[in-house]
Amino acid sequence: MVDQFISLVNPEREIQPFVVNLTGINSNMLKNAPKFYEVAKRIIEITEDCVIVAHNSEFDYRILRTEFKRLGFPYKRKTLCTVLLSKTLIPDQPSYSLGKLTRALGIPVSDRHRANGDAIATVKLFKMLLAKDVKKVIVQDAIVVEPTFKMEPSLKQILNNLPNSTGVYYIHNVNGEIIYIGKSKNIKNRLSQHFTNANSKSKKIQLQTATVTYDATGNELIALLKESQEIKSNKPILNRALRRTIFTHALYSFIDDDGYINLKIDKADGRKNAITTFSTRNSAKQFLFKAVEDFNLCQKLCGLYPSKTSCFNYSLKQCEGACIKEEAVEVYNERVNKLIEKNSYNNTNMAIVDRGREIDERSVVLIKNGVFVGLGYVNLNYQITNTSVLESLITPMENNRDAQHIIQSYLRRNKNLKIILFN
Repeated sequence: MVDQFISLVNPEREIQPFVVNLTGINSNMLKNAPKFYEVAKRIIEITEDCVIVAHNSEFDYRILRTEFKRLGFPYKRKTLCTVLLSKTLIPDQPSYSLGKLTRALGIPVSDRHRANGDAIATVKLFKMLLAKDVKKVIVQDAIVVEPTFKMEPSLKQILNNLPNSTGVYYIHNVNGEIIYIGKSKNIKNRLSQHFTNANSKSKKIQLQTATVTYDATGNELIALLKESQEIKSNKPILNRALRRTIFTHALYSFIDDDGYINLKIDKADGRKNAITTFSTRNSAKQFLFKAVEDFNLCQKLCGLYPSKTSCFNYSLKQCEGACIKEEAVEVYNERVNKLIEKNSYNNTNMAIVDRGREIDERSVVLIKNGVFVGLGYVNLNYQITNTSVLESLITPMENNRDAQHIIQSYLRRNKNLKIILFN
């Protein structure tokens, strides 16, 4: 649930000149504003069972507690400081003031030094920090503290609070520990299946679930990459023994005795340099048949038509004769290399841009020198094209073979993705 409360407060004293210069708020503007005791009840209601997040939260929390103490109320809340979190999760920034940090990260800020503008900027910064917190230390710590999670809610109540959107979900036990991580295009529907299925894993989930948290990702690529990385990082007890790989087969190339580049589908082997990978042999064969058609390749040299003479397509005049050495090696190999370049991002610097979590937001997956670097979200085009800003915004991720497979598979299935190439 999202709620909002914005109000000036009459401090019942004159505003000091440096505060007027900093905020633009003067004593005359506050004459008709409510006094603190008049908004105190609303503050209690809106922060009940919540964690207070602020930039330099120690200052804001101290002010709140002081004012409530004057009213004789023992105000106590859990707090999180985005200054401290930023120093841990976004190191080596020249400054951690809200203005300079948000400017360095390309976070737009309006009404600087006014509560609403600073609060919105802090929310955007905190969302970025949550995304960078791969081990979910922030969320798990908050869940242990929040009193609402100490009472065991019914599974139906949990479902009511989940969205019908794409993302990664985290199932927690009563201690706040993550016991299962999954991803779905519809989080609520997927959790409904977990809570109603009768298989062994679902029954364990039903017995141990205390609450569910989630990260909306905006698109399936980000969800797949986050799920893969966070299962490895958190090792939840109810996830299957960590899958060694999410692909079984790969496409390889080799040069035959006549100099032609041959393609071959084989079982995935980490010791070999694959062009791209596949979840099944059948999906690999379907891809290669389509590639033969799209790039006018030879079935025999692609391992799809065993023959001592010409391939089947040659008889249909759909092959230029590389199978019987009629076509020049250089001409044939040029087309094979185009296929390889299209389906492999080796030595490539690029950003894959997709839908974000909100209408005005885009997700970015960053590849540098053919290595998957990480992912993040942007609101402005210059955040994508400015690589130094982009690298500050992204959550660093491990460049393992699972991540490479996820990215290559997604690129094959989604032809209209925006790809930005860098030098």
